[in-house]
Amino acid sequence: MQRSYCFAKAAVNDRSYAARVMDRVNDETIAAKIESLVAEEHELRSREAADSDSNFRLESDRDRIQAIEVELDRCWDLLRQRRALRDAGADPEGAHVRDASTVEHYQQ
Repeated sequence: MQRSYCFAKAAVNDRSYAARVMDRVNDETIAAKIESLVAEEHELRSREAADSDSNFRLESDRDRIQAIEVELDRCWDLLRQRRALRDAGADPEGAHVRDASTVEHYQQ
């Protein structure tokens, strides 16, 4: 991947480069990132059985799955914000990436 939108790294500094880049992307870019993350998550989950003999790989895969889940939540949140702003007649560029702790504590 040429550009990284890794939100896990942005958790320490919420206005990091990745967060600023995601603030300026369009809906299609966000949707493509979501699709990419979902595909990676599915691959990691299917690999779990094969990794059961290696605690290190299993732990590494689980850590990455957890990071992907957070990234997905942040991507979906940004996409929802953009759509809501557009539906309200406002500029979707006003949406911003929220920090992981905010998004992770939403009630479903």
